[in-house]
Amino acid sequence: MAHRDDSVETIQQEMTAFARRARATAARMHPELSLVSYTLLAHLDDQRGCRAMDLAAHYLLDKSTVSRQIAALEKLGFVERRVDPDDHRVQVLHPTEKGSQALASAGASRRQAFHERLADWDEEDLQRFATYLRRYNAAQQQLP
Repeated sequence: MAHRDDSVETIQQEMTAFARRARATAARMHPELSLVSYTLLAHLDDQRGCRAMDLAAHYLLDKSTVSRQIAALEKLGFVERRVDPDDHRVQVLHPTEKGSQALASAGASRRQAFHERLADWDEEDLQRFATYLRRYNAAQQQLP
């Protein structure tokens, strides 16, 4: 049991370090862009727009948190609101061209950093690591 506890402690420490690096990456993309804002913008880009309440539900965030983050993204010119063509009472958030370009640039930088960090890993190790990360994230989605 002690070895398992040691392993879990190491995983927790390494995941914390990973999260810190992710926040730093978001800050390098734009000094005013938090990791939460970066994540929300990436989701909007991936989904080609969605409602603020859908973002809150997807990321298990308070609506006020999403509202503040979206306001910051709008101020930066990264997000715009459009009326939903199916329900004119609803506004859908979309990345602007500027927002999509900022994400593409940051994404290219992040991928390059991962390639450099993993350059000496063989294909089998990369596949195993990818499988473990998918498994870890899938288990997280099943928690209440």
